[in-house]
Amino acid sequence: MHCPVGVKKGGANIERMDTWTLARAAALSLFVLQFVGGVAQPLVPAIFAFGDSAVDVGNNDYLTAAFRSDYPPYGKDFPSHQATGRFCNGKLATDFTADTLGFTSYAPPYLSPQASGSNLLIGANFASAGSGFYDGTSDAFNAIRLSQQLKYFREYRSKLAAVAGDQTSSSIISGALYLLSTGTADFVQNYYSNPALSETLSPAQFSSLLVGSYAIFIRDLYGLGARRIGVTNLAPLGCLPATITLFGSGSDGCVSHLNEATLEFNRQINASTASLARQLPGLKIVVFDLYRPLYDLVTKPADFGFFEARKACCTTGTVKTSRYLCIPHSTGMCSNATGYVFWDTVHPTDAANQVISDSFLSQGGDLIF
Repeated sequence: MHCPVGVKKGGANIERMDTWTLARAAALSLFVLQFVGGVAQPLVPAIFAFGDSAVDVGNNDYLTAAFRSDYPPYGKDFPSHQATGRFCNGKLATDFTADTLGFTSYAPPYLSPQASGSNLLIGANFASAGSGFYDGTSDAFNAIRLSQQLKYFREYRSKLAAVAGDQTSSSIISGALYLLSTGTADFVQNYYSNPALSETLSPAQFSSLLVGSYAIFIRDLYGLGARRIGVTNLAPLGCLPATITLFGSGSDGCVSHLNEATLEFNRQINASTASLARQLPGLKIVVFDLYRPLYDLVTKPADFGFFEARKACCTTGTVKTSRYLCIPHSTGMCSNATGYVFWDTVHPTDAANQVISDSFLSQGGDLIF
């Protein structure tokens, strides 16, 4: 399990960490106060997740997908110490968020047998590693397209109504928290390795294509009853161990042209989100900034209690999709994952995900309270 992240000296960093700690404390305090019949209730009735490997909790285990993590050493620090299909040694940022909001179990992957009966009452996870805003990305890796994830959600709504009744299911759907995190594979595994895209579209043009798909998804999700939506922007893609290996690094140790493309995408998704918020009555929507907290972790790891931010903790492969993931059943890994920012060459460790979740909680109060 994750050990507490240490805080080093330095006023700005202490202030940042205190802000995140206070955000979690506020959420926990409200959770403690929210009781029904003497039983503590989560701050939202359910959590739904859509997107890629950042939030996939096992849907790809049930597919012939290119990206899977249903094998050790994935999951070694998860409470069950088993590989669950999460792309991490332990918990995802969304798991920590669910913990803080008062959930005692996690919404199941929709394709799993566990996604049935009373388990549906706390939500469901529709995410699929390798998917993206661009359908061509999802298809290339046999992942679930966003449009198909939405179809599964429609199907889920019918199942929920059968379990809980129309009135309760409607209350769950309208009060739930919806999380969307995708786009990394669109750039890292598709655009920059696909001349048909990179030689035809500029990064800004490709971003516009992706953000157009994003806007359609949000409108459709809103039409199905979602009213509290949190979406992550893109992490600093040029700071991932995978991209540094592929493209080299610049003055800050990251790949500058990838980070520039990331920032352009983030500008566009912010503008689109602001427009959607104006157009869709009753919608609460927040773009969680993933870029800044992960960039800070990579460039100033010691400020957050980490000592390695450029290498993966686990041993990864060398070709095609394997270069992004831990080698199955590998015993060659770091001895202290809590000091590493990255578990494999793309995904953060349990410890880093805790920091990221705390950052999201400090940004997303309007969705919860």
